[in-house]
Order: sequence, then C-alpha cells, then structure tokens
Amino acid sequence: MATYDDLSLHVRLFMKGYPFAHYAIDPVPCARLTKPLGASRVALVTTAGLRTPGQGDFDRSIKMGDASFREIPNTIETQSLVESHRSYAFDRAGIRRDVNLAFPLDRFRELESQGVIGKLNHRHFSFMGSIVGPRKLVESSAPQVARMLSEDKVDAVFLTPV
Repeated sequence: MATYDDLSLHVRLFMKGYPFAHYAIDPVPCARLTKPLGASRVALVTTAGLRTPGQGDFDRSIKMGDASFREIPNTIETQSLVESHRSYAFDRAGIRRDVNLAFPLDRFRELESQGVIGKLNHRHFSFMGSIVGPRKLVESSAPQVARMLSEDKVDAVFLTPV
C-alpha cells in the first residue's frame, strides 16, 4: 500500500494543507438490497470526472470544486468517454488505457449478459472528485442524482470513487 512518503513533495504538501471536510449524515444513506442481485436494476456512479464527447468539461475554475454531474447513457462506447477531472494529483494513466478502471460499464454489461445482475439502468452518473467545498454536492447535486435513480427504480448503485 502506498504511503505519504511515496508521494512527491508537491503532493505531500498539498495533502497536508487539504481542508478535508467531515460530514456526519444520520442516518447513513444506505439501504439493504431487497431482492436478488440477478433481478436488480443497477447503475454506476463515478467521481472520475468523466463526460460524453457532447458534454462540457467540469468547470476547473470553481475554486471549491465543481459539484455538478454528467449523465452517462448506458449505450455509450466507454472508450469515447472524456476525462475532465481537475486534480493535478490524479493519475490519469490507467483511465487513458482503460476507462473501465474508473467506470466499469463494460464489465457490468458482461455481468448483465451472464445474469449476475438483472439489468443496467439506462443512465449512469459522473461527478468530479477533488471537491474541497462539498456543501453544494451534499445538499443539492447528490440528492438530485439520488432522486433520478429512485425515479428510474434502481435497486443498487456501484460507486467508483477515485
């Protein structure tokens, strides 16, 4: 496992001064799966800052971080996704080789075809990580996506935080 000593001096100094926020959410927003995974509708949510070619980049000029999200259609060719994460400390090399490392849509398509999961939702969601001031994310963007997933009757969400 990597330690702070494995990071460059620049990144270590950044992390030392990073204003980590702590939010106590009660009750914890989780729920038990009420039916078999093989009968469940599943959606993916990532914080890799991915977007479709037709969507705008996440706004890197917002000092506290862009709390918006991008809707990713289930029909997208995964290799056409564009990464627009703002963090200079974010290692993009793996995602450039295979976007499934951060957004495993192709792997979930395989799980769907094998009957491991019931059905993939018609849309998935991408946020940008590295949000220093998460108030808008916690109070607005994330609840909006949660409502959309609920409206879609999604049973399970696979989150890939990066």
